Parts: sequence; C-alpha cells; structure tokens
Amino acid sequence: MNIVNDNSCSWVNDLTQRINTKSIKKNYKSDWLIIGAGYTGLSAARKLSELHPGQKIIIVDAQLAGEGASGRNSGYLVDTTLNDGFTSNKELDNYKKKSDIYKLGIDVIKKFINEYQVDCDWNECGKYFASSKGEDKKILENFSYTLSKLGFEHNLLSNKELKKRLGTNFYNIALYTKGGILLHPGKLVRAMIDTLPKSVNLYENSSLLNWRKRNDAVICKFKNGSIKTKKIIFATNGFLRSLGIKSNYNFPITLTASMTRSLTNDEFASIGEPKEWGVLPVRPMGATIRLTKDRRILIRNTAEVYNPYQMSKSELTKRSLKQKIGIKKRFPELPDDIIQSSWSGVVSRTRNSSQIFEKIDDNIFVAGCYNGSGIGVGTLFGEQIAIKASNENTKEIETIEARIKPTWLPPDPILSLGVRARLIYERLKANSEI
Repeated sequence: MNIVNDNSCSWVNDLTQRINTKSIKKNYKSDWLIIGAGYTGLSAARKLSELHPGQKIIIVDAQLAGEGASGRNSGYLVDTTLNDGFTSNKELDNYKKKSDIYKLGIDVIKKFINEYQVDCDWNECGKYFASSKGEDKKILENFSYTLSKLGFEHNLLSNKELKKRLGTNFYNIALYTKGGILLHPGKLVRAMIDTLPKSVNLYENSSLLNWRKRNDAVICKFKNGSIKTKKIIFATNGFLRSLGIKSNYNFPITLTASMTRSLTNDEFASIGEPKEWGVLPVRPMGATIRLTKDRRILIRNTAEVYNPYQMSKSELTKRSLKQKIGIKKRFPELPDDIIQSSWSGVVSRTRNSSQIFEKIDDNIFVAGCYNGSGIGVGTLFGEQIAIKASNENTKEIETIEARIKPTWLPPDPILSLGVRARLIYERLKANSEI
C-alpha cells in the first residue's frame, strides 16, 4: 500500500506544516500497535496511553497523520443521517441504535475539545437535507416522521425561506435538523496529533506492506523495518480491504471535492450574506455543500469506484469541472474561476451501512466503515476499541454492539461491477442535484 501525500486540500493547507516527523527505519517491538493515524487511530492511542501508562504504544500511518480522509472530509459532525451510502432509514429501532451512536460520537468530540481547548471552528448551526426536486418532499416528510418519533428537533422549509438562509434559489424543499455541528476537520485532527501523550510513538509515511500472526505476536513489515507487537488495532477505514481486514464486509469509495477561495465583500453581499450553513443531499448521489466560517464554498458531488491510492491531476481536473458546474447552478452570480483547490479522498462502506467494530483474534482488533459519519463515530470507535482490546467493557461498547452487524459482500469482480452499476443508477436519479 503506497499512498502519496499531496497539497491539494484546502483544509490541510490551512494548517501550519508539521516538522520533525518520523518514519519506520528499523525494527521495533511494542505492546500495542495501531495502523492508521486518523480520528480512530489517534483516539485509540490516546485511550491506550491512559489505560496502560507503562506500556509501549506505536501508531503508524502510510502518509502524514491526519491528512487522509480525516483531514479531507466535509466537516459534518452528524446527529442524524437521511441516507448512508445507498441505505435509507426505514426501521425505527435500527435508526435509533444508529442515532444513539451518533450522539455518543458528538459527546466524545465535545469532551476532547473542552479538555484541550481546541479551536476547530465549532458551530452548532445544524444542517439541511435539501433538494431542488419537488417530488422529494415525500422523502423528507417520511424522514420528518422518523425524527419526530425519536424526539429530534427539526422543521421543513420551502424555497423562499431557504433563499434567505442559504443565499440560493436552487433548493425547493429542505428538512433542517438542529443538532448537527459544522467544524474544520483539519484543525480538529491536527489537535488530536498535537495532544498525543508522550508515551505514544507516531511514525508517518510508512506504508504497511504485509502482516501476519506468529504465535502470540503480530509481525508487521514496512519498507525499511518491521514491528513485532503483542496487540494490534487496525484503524485504516477505507484501506481495510487492501490489508485483508474484513475484506468480504467492506469496500472503498473515492470521493472528490472542491473549495472556493473566500468570497469578497461584494460577492458575499450578492448571495445575501448568509450565516454559515451545511447542506446534505436527499438523494445518495446528490451534492454536499457548505458555506464555511470564512466565506468559502465547499462542494462534494462525485463518488466512484476508483484506485484509492492516488488520483492523477488530470483526472482530478475533470471532476473539478463537475464541481464548478454544481457551484454555478446554485450561485450563478459568482465568477467562473472561483475554485481554489480540489482533492480526492477515500471512504469505507458496508453493504447495509453498518460499522465494523470487533475482535478478529485474541490480539487483533478493528474499527472502521463509518459511511460518512467518521468524525464523531470514528473518534468514538477508536476510544472504545482500545477499551475492548484491553478486555474491559463500557455502556458505550454495549450501545455500539447493539447495532446491526455488517453483512457479507460478494467477491470481485462481482462486487465492483455491482457497486459501479448502483453508482450509475443513483447518479442518474440525482443528476439535477449535482
């Protein structure tokens, strides 16, 4: 697995470049090894250092810590979701189990930012599930019924009110939920890196080539060294499948996004000077849109089966053109050359949009597949998988393990063909929303 760092993401470029990073250059032994230094891995490392202060903990990432999916996502800390991948919320009991996990995720992030006084542009402004299609009103009314049953504060909005709030005439119907939070994902994950306990050894730009269990240890091989560990936690999310972890239960999807420069005073005035907002699509392949605290517009409107390791600049440019069209549909008054950066990122999906959280062997554990809710759920699962791996239990673990479990997936090429076909179908259904 060879993943290349790039400087194409505005969230990451907002941050000061880190210095004195370390890579694997010799052989090591550890009590604990975590593969993946995103929200999940960093959270697991922090909890392990608390539970086992005298033990050696190593965390390794194939690229710079936090600069994979964690630092490149859209920055939604969700309390509710309308669809995860292609799975809509139909059964009330299962939806409650999922929303209980979302709440725990929000709680663990709040605890972290309060404890370490983190500035991550936290904004409890809620979010909108919005559509330009009048026929989507029925979908939102059904969703409203589900939210009412579970006591979530929300309301349906029409075009006129949306124009005031969002600064665009594009949307005709939306459901606003109060509990969602918008934040700067790069700043949050950087804070998790900066506050790692001194007992945690972080190694970056070190791709895991292969791993095996031998007797009571796990041996991990890297380009310039190896690690022999007593226990291992896999927290690579979109790359679990490539490492042979629960490979019949998860698959990666590549997303691309673009962000504009900050709007000028005149440009901001032309869209009505709205407060910061975030829109999620009603249809799975619609566009995710954000107006950030500093007046930038983010759009994510592509999802595909693609090489998860790197997207070429020419391929990224093609997708950026789709994002430019999406912005112009919503804000025709803005200039054509307003996009500042475009980037790709990888998310992990399961067939039924459930998460992976389990013990694979006596000393092998895994957490991942957040289906678009990785900030809160990923951080929660990292903390709790560390506790589970330490042979302890919590109410949070009981809540997590009460969820429906991921279901089996067919092998390739059947899986890839099926996912591609479904993506094409959903893209056609949501074509006007892109």
